[in-house]
Amino acid sequence: MKGTNVTTMDPVILDFIKTSQWCFAKTMPQCPHEYVIRKWRPDKEPVFERFVMIIRNWGYDARFMDATYRYLEIDGWKYWTMGAALNETIIINRAEVEAKTGNAGNGV
Repeated sequence: MKGTNVTTMDPVILDFIKTSQWCFAKTMPQCPHEYVIRKWRPDKEPVFERFVMIIRNWGYDARFMDATYRYLEIDGWKYWTMGAALNETIIINRAEVEAKTGNAGNGV
């Protein structure tokens, strides 16, 4: 579901997005994005997992370099994980939709 409207998104997820401390990924300045780590929000572990599953269930597949990831767009941002099993997923990434995070020819 590309371009999810925030009015249709789960308010608990929107609150998680708004209140999380997103960190700029300094190791990849050529692909500007931010991330949040699961253990940074131990009080929100169930919400973290719910967000991961929403990304996976409602998102779309797109290539980045040599891999395919599942992305979900919410309010001008695209969110993705690295694809590990739910209990092993430790990070949620995000980038502005307009930001170059891959090959522009493949929609990412």
